[in-house]
Amino acid sequence: MDKLRQYSREAGFTMVELLIVVAIILIIAAIAIPNLLRSKISANEAAAASTLKSIGTSNVLYASLYSQGFAGTLRHLGPEGGGCATISSACAGLIDSTLSGVTPPTATPVKSGYVFTYSSPSPAPTTTAPNSSYSIVATPAGPGSTGVSTFCMDGGNIYVIWRDTSGNTTTAGPGGCAPTWTPGGTVGSL
Repeated sequence: MDKLRQYSREAGFTMVELLIVVAIILIIAAIAIPNLLRSKISANEAAAASTLKSIGTSNVLYASLYSQGFAGTLRHLGPEGGGCATISSACAGLIDSTLSGVTPPTATPVKSGYVFTYSSPSPAPTTTAPNSSYSIVATPAGPGSTGVSTFCMDGGNIYVIWRDTSGNTTTAGPGGCAPTWTPGGTVGSL
């Protein structure tokens, strides 16, 4: 009987040992989770800046193809669908359906944790009244959790993406990014 008690004692873990293991796992998790969240925010911010570059390139191509200046809406840069059966100035097929707001239908699409707001002088440009400017602002969908910085790009200089790290939701208008977009300076060029 003594051998049985001795064997059962040696075969298992004590409650103290189990609590120590759980405490170590919790400490490791407490260290790793904030780093994971910072990595996610950095990835979302890089994706937002890259998306703005893609929109800028697509807008230049749109202006070259259709002689109407820049697109009136993001939907004009997107694929066919939602009443647009073929590639045309109404749906040029230059950006994906999520970013263009075709699927799901929205004027302010969300991609990679950022909300994209597009502004142009005319939502329906023509060859006689082309859009000579535009702006696109990317703001975090969940400030502090999906991103920290706000980004802006406009038709005046498609090679510059402005970054505001203040945490404010800075906007822009049809004429371009406002002069207040200097806090973070440029973060990239095409």
